[in-house]
Amino acid sequence: MEAASPAEPAAPQPRAPGAAGGLGSLLRGLKGQLFTWNILKTVALGQMLSLCICGTAITSQYLAERYRVNTPMLQSFINYCLLLLFYTVMLAFQSGSDNLLHILKRKWWKYILLGLADVEANYLIVRAYQYTTLTSVQLLDCFGIPVLMALSWFVLYARYRVIHLIAVAVCLLGVGTMVGADILAGREDNSGSDVLIGDILVLLGASLYAVSNVCEEYIVKKLSRQEFLGMVGLFGTIISGIQLSIVECKDIASIQWDWKIALLFVAFALCMFCLYSFMPLVIQVTSATSVNLGILTADLYSLFFGLFLFGYKFSGLYLLSFTVIMVGFVLYCSTPTRTAEPAESSVPPVTSIGIDNLGLKLEENLQETPSAAL
Repeated sequence: MEAASPAEPAAPQPRAPGAAGGLGSLLRGLKGQLFTWNILKTVALGQMLSLCICGTAITSQYLAERYRVNTPMLQSFINYCLLLLFYTVMLAFQSGSDNLLHILKRKWWKYILLGLADVEANYLIVRAYQYTTLTSVQLLDCFGIPVLMALSWFVLYARYRVIHLIAVAVCLLGVGTMVGADILAGREDNSGSDVLIGDILVLLGASLYAVSNVCEEYIVKKLSRQEFLGMVGLFGTIISGIQLSIVECKDIASIQWDWKIALLFVAFALCMFCLYSFMPLVIQVTSATSVNLGILTADLYSLFFGLFLFGYKFSGLYLLSFTVIMVGFVLYCSTPTRTAEPAESSVPPVTSIGIDNLGLKLEENLQETPSAAL
């Protein structure tokens, strides 16, 4: 019987010339869709934060105009207490390095400084309205954005491109348009008792906001969101409580409490608590700078609600201002920033790349994948 001849090995099939190119095109398409989705998500999250800020502004204005209640430190104190009860207690039940006592042993003095910066930033901006004009507050409050970018450059090693500077300039142009609309609509009716003191308070408050936001981005990306909120809640409650007992005792004693005033305090506290709770989530997928650009629309939302609640006059420049700010915000998010970490650093590894670095990460993967396929 004739033995069967062994089967000859199959000849290798040649790879189609366009296989690698097709894979690269597919990955580039997926990258574009993913990046567009992330930009839209970032815009939506930014406007959610703006609405929270709008809620705090409206409730504060109702308390001040309708009920003659001016207690910004009491309002902040309630918010810090909520953070304490929720996030600080959460840390107390954590184990290992995330435990509250372990964190306090290693970094208590750092979080005291962070809590002080956060409390005083809130207080100085509100107090500035007693001395200077609405226009000055709206314009000088933007001083925090270049301070934030400078701190991000040195502390977080963020590296900006020309398009980011253009985007920031576009957003600030939108703020200028909003201020012009305020003047034309007759909202600039307060000359201030001491404009210079008020302007200095705004600049100090904006700078402290920038410090707080940079620290927040560092902590939520390299450590944890719960640690940031828990420590701010703990030391914010202590610092604001001490300051409250010094500067607002008489104001609190003079409040004629009823259910409407209590409801406004609750609404303010809930809006502020949501703002503090959600902002770290947004910063994790973006950056502190992009978040601050996105929330520039908060004043415009307050103006739109004020048309119905406080009888503000409408101006088409408000819509133009909103459009310009949104264009600048999207332009900033459309191009990723680079991060230049030092060669040898004791900084813990970043746990979230964020949308600012997402594009760069995808570009690196695109460069590696086709070569691996070949």
